[in-house]
Amino acid sequence: MMFGFIALFAIASAAFALSAVSGGGAGLIVMPVLGVLLAADHVPAALSIGTAVSSVSRIALFFKAIRWPVVLRFVPLALPAAWGGIVLLKQIQPAYLDFLLGLFLLGNLPLVLRRPKKDGTTRDAGGMTWLPVVGALAGFISGFTGAVGLLFNGFYHRLGLRKEEIVATRAANDILLHLVKVALYAVYGLIDQATLTAGITVAIAALVSSAAMKMWLHHIPDHMFRQIGHGAAVVAGIAMMVLAGRQISVQNHMAVHYARSTDEAELALDWRRHRLSVELENPAELEIRHYSKGQDVVGNGLSRTRPSAGPILHVSLTRGVYVTRVSHNRHRMTKDADVNML
Repeated sequence: MMFGFIALFAIASAAFALSAVSGGGAGLIVMPVLGVLLAADHVPAALSIGTAVSSVSRIALFFKAIRWPVVLRFVPLALPAAWGGIVLLKQIQPAYLDFLLGLFLLGNLPLVLRRPKKDGTTRDAGGMTWLPVVGALAGFISGFTGAVGLLFNGFYHRLGLRKEEIVATRAANDILLHLVKVALYAVYGLIDQATLTAGITVAIAALVSSAAMKMWLHHIPDHMFRQIGHGAAVVAGIAMMVLAGRQISVQNHMAVHYARSTDEAELALDWRRHRLSVELENPAELEIRHYSKGQDVVGNGLSRTRPSAGPILHVSLTRGVYVTRVSHNRHRMTKDADVNML
């Protein structure tokens, strides 16, 4: 476990250093590491402890660059939305949302490959109108997953904010949100000793990175700042999808089976109590079927898994497309005669 927290500190330090030049995203990069050390529903709490400290340090360093009109429109709806996300976290695991967020972040890949534009900012006058909605979405996702990071970075760019203003304004938006989340996580029993230790480790890493940020952030061109942000989003998206995919696989008992004999080959996917099977019989016929796995009780009291009755779709070069049905007769499976010719 000690090695795990050392690795967490090293990765968190690198992540917060990267977030300093990308406008955010450290939480999304650190999240997969926390997922290995903590229970899934404790990850957002540890992440919020660390990112709250990071926000405080960035506010102290870039206080003059904060765009307060943005903060005043962003925060009011973000706080109750964060509470809604935390309540939902107590009911379901965030793996599916994490997977979708990772897929969304991968949408930055075309922006990474695109030729960067020259330095300069473009302001979207209508962006301020949508700030309360953006705040509500960010609050809900942050309460449910622990971080939003780079998800809404493009919105800050469209408001015409410079890199220092993005860092400072995001920190001001996040600090109150993170503090409220930490309090709610504690109320709902989502903070234990391991979670607190992980959160403090992330917080120390954030302070180390923030100390160096002030010295070299102004040396980075704005166009490079945007490109690094898009690249960090792609990396975070891949990491989130891998971790979420692993969690979904374990939660739903997913497994892939492959079997081959001299005259047939079968590929099957298990999902909870379901199985989807694709079987190639000889080179001329393909069988596709889905069934639910039931339980048979045998004489010695032990149970064994058996497939339930169901249709089989056949695709044959000689007989065309047709359907047969599997039936059970005294624990033996037999194929009925063709019931449908398509």
